[in-house]
Amino acid sequence: MRALAQFVMRGPLQAGGVAAVTTAIPLLFWIGAAVVGLVILRLGISQGLNIGLWALLPALGWSWFGQDPTALVALLQVMLMASILRTTLSWEKALLAGSFLGIVTGMMLPLLYPDLLNDLVQTGVRFYEEYNAEVANSLGDRLETVIRQTMNASMAGTYLVIGVCVTMLARSWQAGLYNPGGFRAEFHSLRLSPAIAVICVITMVAGPVLGLNSMLLGWAGGLPLFVAGLALVHGLVGRKNLSGQWLVLFYMALVLLGPSLMILLVVLAFVDSWLDIRRRIKPSGPAE
Repeated sequence: MRALAQFVMRGPLQAGGVAAVTTAIPLLFWIGAAVVGLVILRLGISQGLNIGLWALLPALGWSWFGQDPTALVALLQVMLMASILRTTLSWEKALLAGSFLGIVTGMMLPLLYPDLLNDLVQTGVRFYEEYNAEVANSLGDRLETVIRQTMNASMAGTYLVIGVCVTMLARSWQAGLYNPGGFRAEFHSLRLSPAIAVICVITMVAGPVLGLNSMLLGWAGGLPLFVAGLALVHGLVGRKNLSGQWLVLFYMALVLLGPSLMILLVVLAFVDSWLDIRRRIKPSGPAE
C-alpha cells in the first residue's frame, strides 16, 4: 500500500488514473476513494476535487447503471471527511460531518433507489415468514416497515463505516509518507468534547421523538462515540507500552462479543469525553 501511495503522489495523471480504474473495478472502490482522500489531505481540497472527478465518473456509472450506490456514497463520504480534516485538523468534526452525511444518505436512499430497497425488503419479509414465523406474526402488519427501516439504516450505516475507515486509511498513507508515526499519535489522542458527545447521545435517542428512523440515527450518533472508544483502547495500550497482542485480543473479543462490547465502548467514550481517562493513567516507561 505504501508503494501505491508513493505512486499516486507522483502527479495528477497517476492519481487520477488509479482513482478511476480502481473505482471502476468491483470491490476496489475503496482504493479510489482513499487516493482522493490522500490528495485532499496532502495537496488541498481543490486538487483533491480534481482527482475526485476521475473517480466520480465510474462511481456514477455503478450508481446509475448498476443500481449500486456504494462507490459513490463512499467517495462522497471520504471527500467530505478528508476536506474537514484538512481544514480543521479535527477528527471530531470530520466524524460529525460524516454522520450528518450518513443521515442525509439514509433519507435519500428510498427516494433515489426505491427498487433496490424494495427488493431487499421483500427478501427480508419472505425470510422471516419462512424461517422465523414467530417474529413475523408478532410484528404483523409492521413487519415490512421494520425491515424497511432496518435495511435503510444498515445500508447508510455501512456506507458511513466504509467512509470512516477509508478516510483513516488515507490519513495513515499521508503519515507514512510525510509524517511517520503521526497517524498513530493522532488516533491515540482522539477524544470527543463533552458537547459533541452529548449531541451524539441525543441523536441516538431522538428517533422516536422526531418520528425518524431510530436505527439510522443510532448509526449516525453512535459511530463517532464508537470510534472514540476504539481510540481510547489504543491510547491506553500505547500509554502503558503494552504489546500489540493486547489489541489482537481486544479485536477478537469485539468480534465474539459484538454488540455488548460495542455498547461498552460507546459508554466509555462518553465518560472519557468528560474525564479524559488517558490523562489520568500514568504512562509506563520504555519497554525493556
